[in-house]
Amino acid sequence: MTAWLVRAGSTGEREQWALAKSVTGAGYGEVGSLEESDTREKVFERVEAGIPGQKLGALRNFAAQLWALCGRMEVGDLVVMPLKRSAAIAIGVITGPYEYDASEEDPERRHVRRVRWDATDVARSRINQDLLYSLGAFSTICRIQRNDAEYRLRAAMSTGGDPGARSERLLTPVRSSVPEAADDLDQEDVPVDISRYAADTIASRITEVYSGHKMESLVSEILKADGFVCTEHGQGTDDGIDIVAGKGLLGLDSPRLIVQVKSQASPVDAPTISQLHGSLSIHKADQGLLVAWGGLTRAARKLVDSQRFAIRVWDADDLVSQVQTHYPGFPARLRQDLPLKQIWTLADEAG
Repeated sequence: MTAWLVRAGSTGEREQWALAKSVTGAGYGEVGSLEESDTREKVFERVEAGIPGQKLGALRNFAAQLWALCGRMEVGDLVVMPLKRSAAIAIGVITGPYEYDASEEDPERRHVRRVRWDATDVARSRINQDLLYSLGAFSTICRIQRNDAEYRLRAAMSTGGDPGARSERLLTPVRSSVPEAADDLDQEDVPVDISRYAADTIASRITEVYSGHKMESLVSEILKADGFVCTEHGQGTDDGIDIVAGKGLLGLDSPRLIVQVKSQASPVDAPTISQLHGSLSIHKADQGLLVAWGGLTRAARKLVDSQRFAIRVWDADDLVSQVQTHYPGFPARLRQDLPLKQIWTLADEAG
């Protein structure tokens, strides 16, 4: 058994479909059914026919990914799907053979394997940096082996957290009954998504430097850089409010915000959302902001959706994005604790 990374579109457009339908898919809607393609060479022929005019290297890459889906994955293997629309990953187990769903209207959803998604909201903040790097492979499909990945992903699927790699003497070799070929892509062969890797390393540094109540000061600096006047309530208050912020010289103008900061790696539950919503009227605030480093439970997310014009949530990815946006306006002491450098690179998206 082994573990596979399968992405659900460059913007996560197939995520909810995959979770709701209990499947994983590869896109490549131009390519027809691979149900009769029992060798990598036959898959390549189908790809070449479906996507003409491509360079040989690109065709081999596409064929390698589709061959992984239909020929290399085995029932019982793990599938991990990094979610684009939240700072989480979904982990499941392959339960059936390759299928081509010709009745599906969207061609990008026709190449599938059945999956039992046992965990759909494992927070990225609960996965160690070395494994996150492996999950940053810049490919729609590839096998993940490095850093004892399968063992750790199975543990995360059960417990919600990454136990880290076992000692070398306990590691079991990865075996597959499917022979590999030179053009089959494994994680070691695939470039890393630089932007995703950068965000994860920044998140790791934030966890290290701003753990616990220190994260409140980082959130406060972000709001100040956006023109808010902030008052931090500090450790020990019992009203559930960590920061009060407002516009204007004295911070009394709208929008007036109350902010709760939850820096723990575990997801925030629904009662926390209810408490924040109840505090809006008590503090005469216009809006509430919840910083949930470990994300939200399913019940909490549903409650937030019902309060979308009153409460916003920043998970780890959102907070990192805010740091990147407002970094030039941060004071020198913060930039010293969190040293960042902006670079430009050519954009290329995995499908």
